[in-house]
Amino acid sequence: MVGLNPTLGTERFTFGITRLLTGFSMMPVLIGLFAVSEVLAQLELLSEGKIIQISEHHKIGPIWPTRKEMKGLWKVLLGSSVLGTIIGIIPATGGSIACFMAYNEAKRFSKDPDSFGKGNLAGIAAPESANNATTGGAMIPLITLGVPGDVVTSVMLGALMIIGVQPGPLLFSQSPQIISDLFVGFLFAQFLMLGLGYLSIRASNVILKIPAGILYPTILCLCLLGAYSVGNSVYDVLLAVIFGIVGYFMKKYGFSAPSMILSLILGPMAEQELSKALIISHGDWTTLVRSPLAILFYLFAIASIFYSVRSFRKANSSNK
Repeated sequence: MVGLNPTLGTERFTFGITRLLTGFSMMPVLIGLFAVSEVLAQLELLSEGKIIQISEHHKIGPIWPTRKEMKGLWKVLLGSSVLGTIIGIIPATGGSIACFMAYNEAKRFSKDPDSFGKGNLAGIAAPESANNATTGGAMIPLITLGVPGDVVTSVMLGALMIIGVQPGPLLFSQSPQIISDLFVGFLFAQFLMLGLGYLSIRASNVILKIPAGILYPTILCLCLLGAYSVGNSVYDVLLAVIFGIVGYFMKKYGFSAPSMILSLILGPMAEQELSKALIISHGDWTTLVRSPLAILFYLFAIASIFYSVRSFRKANSSNK
């Protein structure tokens, strides 16, 4: 809610600071909450001598998951892929929301949620499968309606229009070869990503052998450089540092950083759609509960909250 009201154009929580009129840029906030905060947390552990340095003779073991591991992950992979596809279909969402939601749902339905972030394979499989699924999902509105689902499909829309191809319902009948090329390209991209991922795993072993006193300051410098490159502004660097400190204390005291990111992404969208609904209904709030589809989503939300609270209380009672 920091910046200009999207409907009325009035200032909110800017405190007379001109920079805050545009709100908070997504990339510096992401860099701060996840990268800078993690570096600060690791530097604290390093100062306390709690970081174990990997030996130079350390070697990576088997990379491919075993049949037993895949058997335990197929539900997570399938559910996260479906979730990612649905989110990808919704315009202006993208892989970030899919990753956070898939991770959260996988952790919620896991029998061992405390192991997430400590080596649980489901915590890796859920966001990655959802992220990959959003790519195909974002193509659905692009091909069928000519509406790009994210930044990547927006670029693809421009490329198709440059070569004289207009995405939409007639694309399948007028340019079927384009559809075939897209399917073949997506299939080829999966194997290309698999090969690059395999090589990257081997290279990561070398990175982890770098002394922590050199590695983390280097990562911090790269994070700040990335924040600066977003808008070539020191303001973005300052934003990343501030949110990095906020994210550090959130991790330290058990608050969820992904929840803040989700609110930052979905908050403006929810506010804009709420304003549109109230303008169309002339300020009648009952329009929000008239649609059966809306009521269905309300019930899903209430059930989700009820399940989360119940699981939290059950976990607390078992710990006692």
